Amino acid sequence: MLGAIEAGGTKFVCSVGDELGNIAESIQIPTTVPEETMAEVIRFFKKYDLEAIGIGSFGPIDINKESPTYGYITSTPKTAWRDYPFVQVMKDAFSLPVGFNTDVNAAALAEATHGAAKGLDSCLYITIGTGIGAGAMVQGKLLEGLSHPEMGHILVRRHSNDTYAGKCPYHHDCLEGLAAGPSIEERWGAKGNSLVDREEVWDLEGYYIAQALMQYILILSPKKIILGGGVMNQKQVFTYIYKYLPELINNYVSLPDLSNYIVSPGLGDHAGITGSLLLAYQALQGEN
Repeated sequence: MLGAIEAGGTKFVCSVGDELGNIAESIQIPTTVPEETMAEVIRFFKKYDLEAIGIGSFGPIDINKESPTYGYITSTPKTAWRDYPFVQVMKDAFSLPVGFNTDVNAAALAEATHGAAKGLDSCLYITIGTGIGAGAMVQGKLLEGLSHPEMGHILVRRHSNDTYAGKCPYHHDCLEGLAAGPSIEERWGAKGNSLVDREEVWDLEGYYIAQALMQYILILSPKKIILGGGVMNQKQVFTYIYKYLPELINNYVSLPDLSNYIVSPGLGDHAGITGSLLLAYQALQGEN
């Protein structure tokens, strides 16, 4: 039996199951401060005889095993979690192999293994919600280098009619600063699910997302792009992405049928936790 943690900015999802994504039990724990949240996490897993634990975490995190801060949450805007030794805390509590990666890399792994990109050796998973992040599978492996990708913080061209300053505390008007859920709420004065019929909201959102996808396509050439997260529950956004992306690419590269190329997660809301189970399985096999 494997343990899995999908550590998000607002809640932790903790599950036990297997590498196929079969879940025996799952709970949600509010993300408050480490002392409170992690006590509940450890209490939940202590009920089980686990073989390994996988963590897909909000970031930035340190995934470089040669680094003295490997396994840490690092420069997150969630100040209580900065420099938190996530992996070491779990190893101290359980003395088990622990797989560790970003929540979006975990979701990309799950979608490539069991979901919308199954059978492909290349895909891009992007979550657009409280923040924006992306994980990439390239030639069958998660993309990593100096660290993990931080694709939510690329710079995009501001729309000529958009005077909103941007919400990212680091870059103000990067992609996340202009297009994440809190930016939508602050710009328009209401949460996205209250703005369903406001065409201008989703046109602008599609404009910024399409710009980002253009860059990702030109750099990574993924075989499938999967868009998840709370903002993407507003399916009308896809219409505007499909509208703007070809205009931006302008026939420089050939695009496949966008309705089959840029899609919702095949695993729905379970991509992150399924990927975390896979991270646990990889750790058990000595691959993580």
